[in-house]
Amino acid sequence: MSDAPQPLRIGAAIDGAGAHPAAWRVARAEPAELFTAGHYAELAREAERGALDFVTLDDSLALQDDTGQTVRGRLDALLTLTRIAPETTTVGLVPTVTTTHTEPFHVSKAVATLDHVSLGRAGWRVQVSTTEAESRHFGRRPVAERPRLWTEAAAVADVVGRLWDSWEDDAEIRDTATGRFVDTDRLHYVDFSGPGWSVRGPSITPRPPQGHPLVVVRADSEEAESAAAAVADVVLVAPTEHGAATALRARIRAAAERAGRDPAHVSVLADLRVLLAEDTATAFNRRDRLDSLAAPPVREAGLRFTGTPHDLAARILDWTGAVDGFTLYPAVLPDDLSAFVDGVVPLLRQAGALRPGSPTATLRGRFGLPRAGNRYARA
Repeated sequence: MSDAPQPLRIGAAIDGAGAHPAAWRVARAEPAELFTAGHYAELAREAERGALDFVTLDDSLALQDDTGQTVRGRLDALLTLTRIAPETTTVGLVPTVTTTHTEPFHVSKAVATLDHVSLGRAGWRVQVSTTEAESRHFGRRPVAERPRLWTEAAAVADVVGRLWDSWEDDAEIRDTATGRFVDTDRLHYVDFSGPGWSVRGPSITPRPPQGHPLVVVRADSEEAESAAAAVADVVLVAPTEHGAATALRARIRAAAERAGRDPAHVSVLADLRVLLAEDTATAFNRRDRLDSLAAPPVREAGLRFTGTPHDLAARILDWTGAVDGFTLYPAVLPDDLSAFVDGVVPLLRQAGALRPGSPTATLRGRFGLPRAGNRYARA
């Protein structure tokens, strides 16, 4: 990366009916569509219409809290985004993948598949499983302490990258005359031992188009922040003040540098919860109506904005330099995502805060990252 100012990177969470727990109860909501591929394909295409860099889809091994008035139930995030990948063309696709009870070999193969199917637009958000209820789903191990879980998650991310490298880029010969499809000399054993598991390799899936799909970590604890500094290309944070955001970004990048990484290759994105309307009064009326439908009272982490597209664009521009971009959490989907695309994106583009021209082909390219090198390739 150069020292020149980088364009803001902006993603959008496309979970369920929206970030507000009562979003599924509004008049235009379609709760029956929440567990269909078409629902998520439509939202991803809407983000793509605004030239957003990526969408995220959350996942967990636990069911949502039983408050009686929120959406409960989940689709597998990685499978869902793999399903809709052919229905999109430019937007990055970043599912949450829980590493605690998932074999690294399976993670590697599944995320590589998403990268192949999307032609180089895959990422994955590393997550850990912290509850006894989740552990009981598998029956293989008791729940561990958070520091151990994040140490393990960083090791999983490491070995997943090694498995992606276990096929050199030119390992596939595809020579119909000789009948040789793969040059086995260009497949490599990984021989990696982690906490409680070992992986020999090589992978059974050819190297992903990006080399390494983007690794994303939410730094919501000291342990997660340490793992992010070690392995993440993108770090998600939830500061509420400009000064705190600036300090947090500097701290994460400094930790990445101590881990032997180029800090300029680590992007820090702030959560931004948005509810928009043409005028401020209408926006707050929408907020009050949603809050009245939610029980218990809504508690939202991170920067929260209720107002007009014009004022939101000004707020985002005020934060330029404090963070490298934002992950949007639209209160109601697709309403607030569409309002952002139609009302905020043009203003940011006019201000020169977004990338000009056509988006790059890969998600790594959108973040200014080169294609990942292969640690096993012959010089």
